[in-house]
Amino acid sequence: MLAGIVALLAMLAGPLYRAGMIGLGAAFSSVFFGYWLGLLAALFGVVALLLTLFGQPRRYLVRALVAIVLGVIAFVPPMLFKHKAGSVPAIHDITTDTANPPPFQTLLAQRADAPNSAVYGGAEVAAKQHAAYPDIQPLQFDAPPATVFKAALDSAKSMGWTIAAQAPDEGRIEATATTFWFGFKDDVVIRLRPEAGGTRVDVRSESRVGGSDVGANAARIRAYSRKLREAVGAH
Repeated sequence: MLAGIVALLAMLAGPLYRAGMIGLGAAFSSVFFGYWLGLLAALFGVVALLLTLFGQPRRYLVRALVAIVLGVIAFVPPMLFKHKAGSVPAIHDITTDTANPPPFQTLLAQRADAPNSAVYGGAEVAAKQHAAYPDIQPLQFDAPPATVFKAALDSAKSMGWTIAAQAPDEGRIEATATTFWFGFKDDVVIRLRPEAGGTRVDVRSESRVGGSDVGANAARIRAYSRKLREAVGAH
């Protein structure tokens, strides 16, 4: 019973927040409350399993195994999340150009009430990013901007993002990525500029809420960069 409640509590936190039924603080509290109760339920399940194996009625075997499985389901995801959060800097704005980040334009209206400002955090944020994600760099292509723009737009669409703006004359694409579980909105702006006879592409991904993105924006830029390289190569 306890294990079932705990697993349900942990799994429903994200969907309930996404539906607007609970706040972010309550959602995170539910997840981490489930973290400790999940651990407790799994330990009780292990004890019950041992007792069953050493003489207690075998009818409790299935209950013990269910308690262990449900406890692990509630315990492991928050544990991994907590470990990941502790391994990356508490920043939420990642860009391939920290000296001159691509600015948001079209999405500014949607970000008006967001806790995180669309204004880049400056040298302190840049230093933390370079230390944690040195591989996040501008993309260089030999192809002309028009060719790269089409590939950049197609790649953004293939990521499942909602396209907010596509301005080929400005070399600008803006989009919003929505996370699966909590439905967090992270905004992306892509800037293309002619450079050295080819095209330079810079990408910026910023979360609307949360002091730390737990590495999500860097991972998003990496995934998009891979897709764009493949797409440009296919043209």
